[in-house]
Amino acid sequence: MGDQLPLMGFDAPAASPPTDRLFFALRPSPQACLQLAQTSQALREAHDLRSKPIAPERLHITLHHLGDHAGVPEDLVQAASRAAASLCVAPFEVVFDRGASFRLRRDKAPYVLRSAVAQEAALLDFQRQLGLAMAREGLGRWVETRFTPHVTLTYAPRELPEEAVAPIAWTAQEFVLIHSLLGRTEHRVLGTWPLHL
Repeated sequence: MGDQLPLMGFDAPAASPPTDRLFFALRPSPQACLQLAQTSQALREAHDLRSKPIAPERLHITLHHLGDHAGVPEDLVQAASRAAASLCVAPFEVVFDRGASFRLRRDKAPYVLRSAVAQEAALLDFQRQLGLAMAREGLGRWVETRFTPHVTLTYAPRELPEEAVAPIAWTAQEFVLIHSLLGRTEHRVLGTWPLHL
C-alpha cells in the first residue's frame, strides 16, 4: 500500500509536526464526480478564479474529522472502524444545489457546494448516528457537533456570493475512513462500510 507509516496509540502525544489526517467521509458516485468537476470549472470561469480545483478523486463530504497526527494512530483507526461497523443505516440521497463561500482565512476561502435545508435531513441524521457510534467507542472528542454538509470545489482568494446551481445528486451507498497525507494532496481509504438496514 505504498510507504509504511509509523503507528501510535491515539492517546500518545505527537513527537513531531502532524503529517497525517483522518476523517470519515461520503464520496460522490462516479457520475456525480464528473458533474461536480464540470460545475467547479463553470463556477471558476464565471468568477474568474485562478485557483486550482480539487481533483475529482478527492471530492468528498467530511462527516467527522479525527484529528491531525504524526503517523497513523492504530488504536484510533481500530476504534473508528468498530464505530463504523456498528451502524445500520439505509442508503439515502444526497443533493447539492447551491454554490457558496465559507469565511476567508489566511487569504483563502473554501468555495463549496451546499444543499437546501429540506434536502439535508437524511445526511444530517446519518452524521449524527455516526457521531453517537463514535462516542460509544470512546471517540467523543472527535465528534463534529456543528455539521454543515458541503463539498469543497476549490480554495478561492476571496469570498463569493451564494448562487443556485443545477442540482447534483447521488445515492450514498457507503462511507469511508480516509487517511490524508498532509501536504501531499493524497487520500488513502483505510476502511469502507456499506449503508444497509
